[in-house]
Amino acid sequence: MDLIKLLLLACRVSLEGGKEIMEVYKTDFDVHFKNDKSPLTIADQNAHDVIHKGLSPMKYPIMSEEGMESSYEVRKNWTRYWCVDPLDGTREFVKRNGEFTVNIALVENNSPILGVIYVPVLDVLYAAAGNIFYKIDKAIKNFQESSFDLSRFAIPVLERGGTMGSLKVLVSRSHLSVETKRYLEELSNVHSDMEYLSAGSALKFGLMAEGKADLYPRFSPCMEWDTAAGHAILKSVGKNIYRYPSGEELSYNKINLVNDWFIAR
Repeated sequence: MDLIKLLLLACRVSLEGGKEIMEVYKTDFDVHFKNDKSPLTIADQNAHDVIHKGLSPMKYPIMSEEGMESSYEVRKNWTRYWCVDPLDGTREFVKRNGEFTVNIALVENNSPILGVIYVPVLDVLYAAAGNIFYKIDKAIKNFQESSFDLSRFAIPVLERGGTMGSLKVLVSRSHLSVETKRYLEELSNVHSDMEYLSAGSALKFGLMAEGKADLYPRFSPCMEWDTAAGHAILKSVGKNIYRYPSGEELSYNKINLVNDWFIAR
């Protein structure tokens, strides 16, 4: 199956995941905590279940935050697999600020080649395959149209430019570490007109791809499924995610699935 057909599948499955999340969002849901103190709700599991069901017919392995079962001895032989975060930004979900996403990426030879980020509260979908970037507003309505044509939502290269004026830097709303703050202080000595934009989840990558921000430093732990979809989307618009301080591109399916510190730009 070609990449565009796989992208369409991932888009539709992300909408199904978002639907499950919003059903829970409207209720007085319970919050539990994992061993690492991160929150977990029934929305995480419900979204995982529907996404897993939707992607399984493709026969590619699925690496998901809520269903990570394969050891590295098994994973190291994967040449192509789905990397999924069914509910990225559970903290934002619990806070009910709307800044949470469904992330689906297709990773090939340790590099993401396709990515989808769906923002259920905004009903906005960011997607990319290769060097083509799409943004779909009113995603549910558009995908329901019998005449739906993904190519209508491709963002032309000339419209993807960077921000104008001051350096716009994205920071995590819930994970702003001491090390990240120190880096931002050093950066502000070089860019006196720097602006900060706070956002939760992989929404930050969508904003960067749109050209609403120039830089996103992250010097605190996150997992491969937090970045894979956004990484594919950034690469489609000529941006990338680099390990800090080595400058090497972030890679996937490592023995340890925790990402190194990075800068997206």
